[in-house]
Amino acid sequence: MMVKVCGITRRQDAEAAAAAGASAIGFVFVPQSPRYVLPETAAELGRGLDVWKVGVFVDESPEFIEGVMRTAHLDIAQVYGELPKVPRVWRAFRVGPTSKSANHTVEAVLLDGPANGMTFDWTQARGLSGKIILAGGLNASNVAEAIRIAQPWGVDASSGLESAPGIKDHDKVRHFVKAAQQAS
Repeated sequence: MMVKVCGITRRQDAEAAAAAGASAIGFVFVPQSPRYVLPETAAELGRGLDVWKVGVFVDESPEFIEGVMRTAHLDIAQVYGELPKVPRVWRAFRVGPTSKSANHTVEAVLLDGPANGMTFDWTQARGLSGKIILAGGLNASNVAEAIRIAQPWGVDASSGLESAPGIKDHDKVRHFVKAAQQAS
């Protein structure tokens, strides 16, 4: 089970996620977000950690994404919008009542809630082909149920693991990673 802790803004939070056994950490490159970091900051936050470093992008140009990927030393681009020409892309979609799945040539498809921190009907993810990552409102108390219902390749959490926006609660991170790993 791939487990991603997203919205990393501090080195101690990146280290806590890696120590808990997370597969990936995510950095948000959306200036309006309280979890926003500069590419140079992301490079420092992830330096030397044995996890995938994922950049989260919303409606940015492929050229912008490619530049940030280089500067921040990222492994994967998680993209809401136009896809860049980088080796590893996770296509992200907000799931709502009118969502339709599409077949894209990307490494994985991330299904997110209709708004930040909101879950969706996980049965919508069950049976989709390819690597599916569940996001949106996940935490230690509901991730096992989400995995049981949707049977995804991975899970991703951010706000549900925080004590304040952009500040991870290390106990919540540990419990989330453990619950996800045990459920798989």
